[in-house]
Formats: sequence, structure tokens, C-alpha cells
Amino acid sequence: MNFYLLISAPIIIIFINFILNKYSLLQSLTGDRHQLFTENKNIPLSGGIVLFIFSIFIFKDNLDYLFLLSIFFVGILSDVNLLNSAKLRFIIQILIIFCLVINFDLILNDTGVSFLDLLLKYNFFSYIFFSFCILIVINGSNFIDGLNGLSIGYYFIVLLILYKLVNVLDYSLYNSIIYNFLLVLGCLLIFNFFNKLYLGDSGSYFIGLVVGFLLINIYKQFSFISSFYIILLLWYPCFENLFSILRKYKFNLSPLKPDNKHLHHLLFNLLQKKYNLSRLFANNLSSLIINFVNIIFFYIGSTNIYNSYLQLTLILALIVVYSISYSYLFYFRFKLKN
Repeated sequence: MNFYLLISAPIIIIFINFILNKYSLLQSLTGDRHQLFTENKNIPLSGGIVLFIFSIFIFKDNLDYLFLLSIFFVGILSDVNLLNSAKLRFIIQILIIFCLVINFDLILNDTGVSFLDLLLKYNFFSYIFFSFCILIVINGSNFIDGLNGLSIGYYFIVLLILYKLVNVLDYSLYNSIIYNFLLVLGCLLIFNFFNKLYLGDSGSYFIGLVVGFLLINIYKQFSFISSFYIILLLWYPCFENLFSILRKYKFNLSPLKPDNKHLHHLLFNLLQKKYNLSRLFANNLSSLIINFVNIIFFYIGSTNIYNSYLQLTLILALIVVYSISYSYLFYFRFKLKN
């Protein structure tokens, strides 16, 4: 399938974009203010549709995983403005994720964290815990999908690391799945960098869910890997989500309401205003900078995937880097306004 996928993916992307643009369907500018931050023209939200189409073939030998496609429909309803209520969307996400966690029997009782392991011995708590973790990941994935190449590039890097990992561990079950996803994401990344498509809510939710499930299941099979290594690979969407909730709470804003004060927005603002870069160049450069920093930390973490102290140190260091960077970028934006 790999050869046919590599040839067909660009063709299908071009065809879907042509249809969406011709009939003005699934366009990026739906009226929300944050959508005008980095682009002022309509771009098709075709990334989710492309992932949905190819996932049917990628998962054909693992039919259970077709249940993962259910989250796509929540995102697509949001993209076409038929599910505008963030609260209702979140409730539906909870129901879907909880059912998926039960279906896949995601029960772990050896995370390397003693007090958590005691609680995870109770199946119901384990289901709740992993449902919460996956919800954080998929919504964080949507939060970081604000620049070209940021979300797609981030998960491309994570899947590349996973592909190497499953080969080292000789875990053939996911070898083909991960490889095929890499090919599709690679094609999407190229179109995304040239501002020809976005993932949209449907694509962000779906890729976050797929990678989250793959990581948890791989850890379930190889629990000698440090649990903090898994957290390291997903730290950015998770921390972006949690940081955003705390930030909005501080300013008495709804955590469900989108805004343009995420780290990548502020970095884009700095590059464009301070260095007079064009929108597209500042957009792409911002995502490259963030993903490059992640690559460095992922590489260091991958040198010893069993060492929890190393992984925890890297996670804490990333949080410090994020916090300092955010403070500086926020101060720069505030200074411009005054």
C-alpha cells in the first residue's frame, strides 16, 4: 500500500481542495476573531477529511481501530458550524473517549508513580484517568493547530520517533500503521506549509486521538519504558491546554472560548512585528522554531527511554522554557499596545 499511498495522497488532497474551494465548503474563516490572526483569506479545512479517508485503509487490518474515526465527526460538525457549543462538543468528546477507553480496555497499574498505581488498580478509576488524559491531548492538539506545520509537524516528529521505537522493540503490530500515517502526514505537511490546507477541528482531534492511543497501547505492551517518556512525547499539546485553562481562569475568561494568546500566536506576533517578516514566513518560521526545540528534547529523552529521572527533568525543563518564553512574548505584545 505504501507506494500507492504516496502517489494517491497528493492527488486526493488536490481533488478535495478543489471541491471545497469550488463550492466554498469547510473554509477556515467562519467569523471567529482568532481565525484572522495569521491569515485573512479562506483556506480549506481538508486535513481532517484526508486523514479520515486514508485511515479507513490504514486500519483495515485492525478493525477495532476504526472506532477511533468517531471523533472525526465531532470535529467536522464543529468545522461546518453545526456544533458551535463548546460545552456540548466537550460532553460528546467525553462520551466517545470513555467508550473507546473501555472498548480498548486501557487499564494500566504500573506507571512508575506509586500513589497513582494504587488508584489505577481500580478499573473504573483507570478508565476515568486515561479518558481525561486523552481529552487533554485531543483538545491540546486543536489549540496548537494555529500555525502552518505546527500540529502536523509535531505529530510527524512523534510518529517518526514511534516508528523507530517499534522497530527497535520488534513490535510489528503498529509498524505499518505508523509508517502509513507518516506518509500521509508528510504530504499534508507540505500542503500546509504552502498555506493550501489546514487540519481543522476534525483533523486536530483525530490525529491527537490516534497518536495518544498508539502511545498508550505501546506503553501497555512495554511497561518497562518510562511512563514519563510517553508524557514527554505529548507534553506540548497537554501543557498548552492546561496552561491555557489556567491563563483564562486568571483573567476570568471561559476556558472553552478560543483566543489568540497562545505561545505560537505570541511568537508569530514577535517575528512579524519586530523583524518585519511576511505573514506566511513568520507563520512557518514560528512553527519550525517550536518544533525544533521539541526535537532537541525528544532526542535527548530518546537516548534513555527507561530513565524516569531523565524524562521528568526534560519535561520540567520544557515547562520552564515555555513559561519564560511566554512571559517575554506576552510582555512584548503588551508593550506594543502601549
